[in-house]
Amino acid sequence: MVRARDLGIVTGTLPVGEHNAITDVRGITVGHTTLIEGDGKLQVGRGPVRTGVTIVVPHRGRVWEEPLFAGCHRLNGNGELTGLEWIRESGMLISPIAITNSHSVGVVHDALIQSEVQQRPAQLFWGIPVVGETWDGVLNDINGFHVTPEHVFAALERTKDGPVEEGAVGGGTGMICHGFKGGIGTASRVLPLAQGGFTVGVLVQANHGRRERLRVNGAPVGELIPASEVPVPEAPEERIQPGGGSIIAVVATDAPASSTQLTRLAQRVGLGIARTGGVGEHTSGDIFLAFSTANRGIPPVSYGAQTPVTVPIDILLDTFITFLFDAVVEATEEAILNALLSAETMTGRDDIVAHSLDGNRLAAILHDFGALEPHGEGPAA
Repeated sequence: MVRARDLGIVTGTLPVGEHNAITDVRGITVGHTTLIEGDGKLQVGRGPVRTGVTIVVPHRGRVWEEPLFAGCHRLNGNGELTGLEWIRESGMLISPIAITNSHSVGVVHDALIQSEVQQRPAQLFWGIPVVGETWDGVLNDINGFHVTPEHVFAALERTKDGPVEEGAVGGGTGMICHGFKGGIGTASRVLPLAQGGFTVGVLVQANHGRRERLRVNGAPVGELIPASEVPVPEAPEERIQPGGGSIIAVVATDAPASSTQLTRLAQRVGLGIARTGGVGEHTSGDIFLAFSTANRGIPPVSYGAQTPVTVPIDILLDTFITFLFDAVVEATEEAILNALLSAETMTGRDDIVAHSLDGNRLAAILHDFGALEPHGEGPAA
């Protein structure tokens, strides 16, 4: 797995966390279930299968019973991220976050509830899971409904902290980004102590963008690697406009941000997308969620005798929020690059090929444009 910094590609100026991943925000874990089966001609219901599930668990406690402040934003709405109406209404996140393909949102949604019900069989349970999607029908038998509850349970069991597997894994298995193979990507930033010392992590499922618009540190990479050199994967019957895929982004921070402040952080994801050339095309679903792991311990909805009327919370001064904006933009941009660079070439249904973005070719372009770190010439060809 090659990441941007392995090639000397550095976006922005802020330092990264230990793993340069969303899991650098303490307590967050990520898990994948990857489904790759079959080859050749599409047979609906049989394959080929190129899909999966990715799950972000926001803390190590009882997630459904310990809400976190959250906010969300829509750049373009041709997509789905369930549960956002309650987040807008309450400002709280009360579930794990799952990402999959467009036609598996329902089964993943139900499986997250089923998993929690199994943990408390004798209790009445209410939950609105957060499940996002992007469309992998160019490579995957998306109408075959290959994602099952067991795949969701497996992803939950595999969640862990530390480095996050990227590229064609989990929900990102069959995704395409700027005409190259895309998928899951992540990155983090750590603010200096004078700015709070907070950590910001971003995870994306990148399935968006047109080839000609791809930019890396200002260099016109998509123009210099046109479809005539590296073909763009297209299904013969495809009617979606070029670049009309989607991107789901999850932003996490340990800064004690309010729901309003987190909505503002979610908005800044769009700027990181724009820096790589995304514009939120008409047929693209670009939906973002941000949450804070600070202020844990807020009681769930309850009117029992032991429920306090008020609870103390810490709130970030808006004076310092611009530094978090910087972190979100930089981490989003790098997460997209990591998704592109980590994903290997994949052949999907009907032998459609999504080619990887070659790291050596990218490094050479950036070197010519003076946009590569002096120590990073990339791996040997």
